[in-house]
Amino acid sequence: MVASEAMPFAKTGGLADVIGALAPTLAARGEDVAVLLPRYRGIGVEGMAAAYLDLRVRLGPAEYTVGVYRAVERNVPYFLADCPPLYDRAGLYGDPGGDDYPDNHLRFAVLARVALTMIRDVFRPDVIHCHDWQAALVPILKRTLFAGDPTFMGMPVVLTIHNLGYQGLFPKTALAEIGLDSSFFTPELLEYYGKVNLLKGGIVTSDAITTVSPTYAREIQSPELGFGLDGVLGTRREAIHGILNGVDYGEWNPAADPRIAANYSAGDLAGKRACKADLLAAFGLPAASLELPLLGMVSRLAGQKGFDLLEEAADELVQEDVSLVVLGTGDPKYRQFLEELAAAHPEKVGVRIAWDDTLAHKVEAGADIFLMPSLYEPCGLSQIYSLRYGTVPVVRATGGLDDTIDDGTGFKFREYTGVALMGAIRAAVAAFRDRARWTAMMREGMSRDYSWDLAAGRYSELYNSLTR
Repeated sequence: MVASEAMPFAKTGGLADVIGALAPTLAARGEDVAVLLPRYRGIGVEGMAAAYLDLRVRLGPAEYTVGVYRAVERNVPYFLADCPPLYDRAGLYGDPGGDDYPDNHLRFAVLARVALTMIRDVFRPDVIHCHDWQAALVPILKRTLFAGDPTFMGMPVVLTIHNLGYQGLFPKTALAEIGLDSSFFTPELLEYYGKVNLLKGGIVTSDAITTVSPTYAREIQSPELGFGLDGVLGTRREAIHGILNGVDYGEWNPAADPRIAANYSAGDLAGKRACKADLLAAFGLPAASLELPLLGMVSRLAGQKGFDLLEEAADELVQEDVSLVVLGTGDPKYRQFLEELAAAHPEKVGVRIAWDDTLAHKVEAGADIFLMPSLYEPCGLSQIYSLRYGTVPVVRATGGLDDTIDDGTGFKFREYTGVALMGAIRAAVAAFRDRARWTAMMREGMSRDYSWDLAAGRYSELYNSLTR
């Protein structure tokens, strides 16, 4: 596997959780798996073995020297590409202000070149599995510059699209900077409305394409959610597979979670009330709110996540007998909106602008209702965590949210409006007041199994079909 992030080494979102869980689950099933990712700032290499010293990567006029370190986590070897001028920075993809690094094309072109060298010299797999645009140069290079190398003959590439909204778009000048000539700049390969599109190139050169839920696999072939690549994806529809992500119940389990105030299970829900009291205190909300429905969100602050809908519905929401807590970082305009909402209604709204894994667990355990009003959601993990924690999701019916939530476990709305969101919230609040119905929904959600073993089995089937 080639990826830009993976738990427990580096994380900005769900991709890291997927790699950190899928790889060891495959290994537990008997697959021989290795993962390559950059060594970012903060990833210590003390005690790690050197897998490759002084690997020279030439891209056009520039040359980079890369060392590769080897670590083992949950029986999976992780290879960490060490190139401080490219990876030793404050953020994984951009600066703290939210701007992407302008040389991201170089940073991930070097990762792709390192991947191909490691495959030739260190770990020769049957299948290469690449994740998102940051690894999309691997199939492009394999199919073109490395087409005559016997190392790669009969070695299929799987490309997983975790979020089609991020495509690796760069100016035409980036092509020469990553060591590719103008023959790559064609509508059949990398050219996209006058720019270089790395994800497009990965889509057309990979042997199989997967997405992280069956519904998202269909949605990305439509003009509405194809982000301009629906036509390209339509030409590869026979190669597209929707495989729903799993979750790591070793990490997300209220019966054994060390981060929450009290443990509980479907058979004994008493601890959830203590978790709710703890969550209210953590966000500075009054203890008297314990009897009211508590809504929770843990999310990137981005338009994709439905914060424009929350803003549209905010005046109505604060009139309801509910409390709301929000944890996340992202777009400054949504940060400002949330902070102003909390300042205007300190007894009802609590906001924490941060990425705090412990607090994320507390929100899942302490909230009664979990909000995910996403414009689109390739899979979503938080709603699956919520099910296991007996926290009833309110979601927009899109992507993996539509695949994982039904009338027995949560509430869905389809129209992307604040009115539709409020309708679903009010339906959930009404159900909350019927304790027998609410407890039945909690227990039904907690019984659902979205463990990684099922998803890993489908990936194994796909790998085997490609190698056959």
